[in-house]
Amino acid sequence: MSKIRSDHVFTSESVSEGHPDKVCDQISDAVLDACLAQDARSRVACETLVSTNLVVNAGEITCSGWDNINPEAIARQVVREIGYDRAELEFCADTFTYIGRLHEQSADISQGVTATENHEQGAGDQGMMFGYASDETGALMPAPLYYSHLLLDELQKIRKAGTIPYLRPDSKSQVSIKYINGSPDHITSVVISHQTADVPLETIRKDLIGVVKNVLGPTGLLKEQIDYYINPTGKFVTGGPHGDAGLTGRKIIVDTYGGVGSHGGGAFSGKDPSKVDRSAAYYARYVAKNIVASGLAKKCEVQVAYAIGVAKPLSINVDTYGTGTLEDSALEEIVSSGTLFDFRPASLIKELDLLSPKGWSYRETAAYGHFGRAQFPWEKTDKISALRSAAK
Repeated sequence: MSKIRSDHVFTSESVSEGHPDKVCDQISDAVLDACLAQDARSRVACETLVSTNLVVNAGEITCSGWDNINPEAIARQVVREIGYDRAELEFCADTFTYIGRLHEQSADISQGVTATENHEQGAGDQGMMFGYASDETGALMPAPLYYSHLLLDELQKIRKAGTIPYLRPDSKSQVSIKYINGSPDHITSVVISHQTADVPLETIRKDLIGVVKNVLGPTGLLKEQIDYYINPTGKFVTGGPHGDAGLTGRKIIVDTYGGVGSHGGGAFSGKDPSKVDRSAAYYARYVAKNIVASGLAKKCEVQVAYAIGVAKPLSINVDTYGTGTLEDSALEEIVSSGTLFDFRPASLIKELDLLSPKGWSYRETAAYGHFGRAQFPWEKTDKISALRSAAK
């Protein structure tokens, strides 16, 4: 039986690349990208904190050629590309104070997660990870989150093009959708809080509602009376890290499925693929998406659990919320058999080519969602035929 009522309103939010927490995620992942480009076997756990004209990096990094990497320069480049390039924002790429406290990974952890002649690569931590997919959007993502991401992605393009010249980098969106008989029927409300220059609220409302209609109109969901909440406090001029401190890993629901399904609690950004918090969550999405894309379920959640230093998962669970064409136990057997999918860390890292990104970067994942975007390898649906054959 479905865990969600067939008729209900569900809401999800997104945050822009200029949100303080997302600034941190992007810096951490840009450092990861640099490490993997230098040494594909790097071990990276890079945390970032930002506040008024301040960036702090802390964590553990083991990378052959680390001396060739300049995390401060990386941080300044990321901040500049986001759009914090003016002193008036009180957080500026050219003037912020940088503090670095990065050191090597613990040898105790390394001995459990590094493959040797006598030891298969184990999971980088214990815990459980979830992947989810639903047929309610073409990207097989929950509609409220997917459309929240689309709004902010479009607004950042407009901001960087200068089409709406008063927009600044920090923003949040929220979309509420009425479901009827379990499917999205219409949008009931849209919230956008966008940092701006000090311009009249009426101007901001007119311009941003116009963007909402352009982006969401083609969905066919703007068919009822919609409540628009545009900068609902009345003013949003002070923003970014000057308005609110940021930390890596504080937007785990924005990063995943917008509150739909379950979450194991682990954040993604700044972590190399040996950390199953990240890589196994990507692989679980890959499995769930292929199940839905194959027509074996309308929605699917996959859970996997690990012990640190152990390669074989402790458990794998498949839940189709009552929408599967097979019993969940039968799908679970297909998924966990090891024939089509292999959840051992070294295997899933190799299958998704997570150590040598081609055509994508980890920094790209750090804003507008880790899932539902075609450039990432865990979004491919190359197991459809094999799943259908296994299900016969």
